[in-house]
Amino acid sequence: MPEPLGTEALLALDRQHVWHPYGPMPGRQEPLVVESASGVRLRMAGGPGEEPYELVDGMSSWWSAVHGYNHPVLNQAAQEQLGRMSHVMFGGLTHEPAVRLAARLVELTPDGLEHVFLADSGSVSVEVAVKMCLQYWRSVGRPEKRRLMTWRGGYHGDTWQPMAVCDPDGGMHELWSGALPRHVFADAPPDGFDAGTDAAYAAHLEETLARHAHELAAVIVEPVVQGAGGMRFHSPEYLRVLRDLCDAHDVLLVLDEIATGFGRTGALFAADHAGITPDVMCLGKALTGGYMTLAATLCTSRVADGISSGEVPVLAHGPTFMGNPLACAVANASLDLLLSRDWRTEVKTVGAGLSEGLAPLAGAPGVRDVRVLGAIGVVELDHEVDVVAATRAAVREGAWLRPFRNLIYTMPPYITGEDDLARICAAVRAAAREG
Repeated sequence: MPEPLGTEALLALDRQHVWHPYGPMPGRQEPLVVESASGVRLRMAGGPGEEPYELVDGMSSWWSAVHGYNHPVLNQAAQEQLGRMSHVMFGGLTHEPAVRLAARLVELTPDGLEHVFLADSGSVSVEVAVKMCLQYWRSVGRPEKRRLMTWRGGYHGDTWQPMAVCDPDGGMHELWSGALPRHVFADAPPDGFDAGTDAAYAAHLEETLARHAHELAAVIVEPVVQGAGGMRFHSPEYLRVLRDLCDAHDVLLVLDEIATGFGRTGALFAADHAGITPDVMCLGKALTGGYMTLAATLCTSRVADGISSGEVPVLAHGPTFMGNPLACAVANASLDLLLSRDWRTEVKTVGAGLSEGLAPLAGAPGVRDVRVLGAIGVVELDHEVDVVAATRAAVREGAWLRPFRNLIYTMPPYITGEDDLARICAAVRAAAREG
C-alpha cells in the first residue's frame, strides 16, 4: 500500500490533474478533502496543523445516499458479492443479482412496466429511453415520429440526448443549442405541489402536443420535482393531463425518476402521486443507496414488443458494465433495507424538520421562496448565490451543502436525526444570509 498523501500534497495533485464537475481546469475553488464517511457524517481532513472534523451531509451525495454511509447491510452485500464475482459481461450471460433486481423493480414500479434495461448511469438511462422511443416508432412504421416534447425548467443529464431536452435557455447546456437536436418545449408547469390544475396551462399542453403529435416520439418530463433545472415542484395532476394527452394523440410518455425515485418526494415513485404508468421510466441515483453507479430504464410490453418486431428487432445498446453483479447485489440490498423500514415516516420526519428549520427564512431579505416536499428543502434567493461564501457559511455550521444558481437546497439521507436536521437547517440559513 502506498503511503497516504498529506492534505497539501493531495490538493496540489488535485489542482494539477483532476477535473471536477461543472468546473474549469485547473479549478478555481479548492475542494474539501473527505477521509471517510459513516451514517450521515463526512469526516473531513483538516488543513495543515488542523485536526480532522465532521460535517453532516445535507446532499445525500447528490441525492443518492438515502441510507447514509458505511451501512453494515450494504457493506455485507458488497462483500458477499465480491467473493463470488464483481463483474461479468451481460451479453449472452446472466446472473442472479441482475435478474432479482429486474424482477423487484417490475414489482415496485407502477403496473405495466414489465421490462428492465440496466445501464451504468442516470444520463445513460435517459439515452436508452430516447432510443427506445425512437426505435419503437421506426419499428411500427412511423419513422417520422422522432422529436421529443418536454416542458421548460427540466434537467435530464449531461450526455447528448439528455442535454437536448434540458431547458434550452439559461441552463448549463445553452452552449450546445446550435448543435443539439431541436425538440419541442412547452412552458414550465405552474409552481406548487398542492396548486391543482390550471386550466389555461392544461390547454397550453394540449395545444402544443396536438400541434406536434405527428412528429413526436415521446413526451419526457421529471415528475412532480424539476431537479437541477431549478428545484421546482408542480402538481401531480399535470402528469395525469400528459398521460391522457399522450394516449389521445398516440405519443409515448417517459418519466425521468432518477432524482425522485425511491421515496424522496414522499411516494415511492413520483408517478404514484398521480396514479399513472408511463410507457418508459428512468431510475438511478438512490437505486444502490449511493454505493456505486447503476441505473435502469423500464418500459411496457407495448414498447418492447414494438421494438422486437421491427426491421432491426434488437435494442442496439450494450454498456460494458451493464447489469454489473456488484452494483445489482447492493441495489437489491438497498431496496430490502428501504422497504424493511418505515421509510414513509422517515421522509415525513425529515420534511417536518426542514419545514420547521427553514421557516424563519420565509420573507427574509434576499429570499424569494422557501419550499419543502418530502425530504427536499429549497430556499430560492432573488440573486445568484455566491457559492464559495455560502459553502463556507454552511461548513462553519457543521454541514455540507452544494448551492447552485440562485438556490440553496438540501436533500438529507432519510435516516437523518433531529439534531443533525437542525444543523443542516442552520447551515442553510447561514448560507442564505452570506451567499
